[in-house]
Amino acid sequence: MLAFAAGMAAPSPLDPVWVAPHIYKVAFENERVRVLERTIRNGETSPLMSQPDRVVIYLNPCAWLDENSDGSRRMESFKFGEPTWAPAETHGGDTATVVQQCSVVEVELK
Repeated sequence: MLAFAAGMAAPSPLDPVWVAPHIYKVAFENERVRVLERTIRNGETSPLMSQPDRVVIYLNPCAWLDENSDGSRRMESFKFGEPTWAPAETHGGDTATVVQQCSVVEVELK
């Protein structure tokens, strides 16, 4: 009810803050953007969630193994402060394989 009173839309049932509050926290929100703090821990599996287009900024060096569609693996890595674009997607069910705990800020566009 508070979301409607403040002029914000009701959250989606697949909102990451609702389905994974141990991973995502709202740092700031207004009618144009929502800023999330996200912590990625090795071995943690995120539930199914849906996210809009967003900018992701890495708060520490982050690296993990990614699996390609052919089953091969590759190392994905980002530097402290590196911004990246993440298109809207529904995702989840994957277990994180980060080298060390990774902290990011995600700026979702509304």
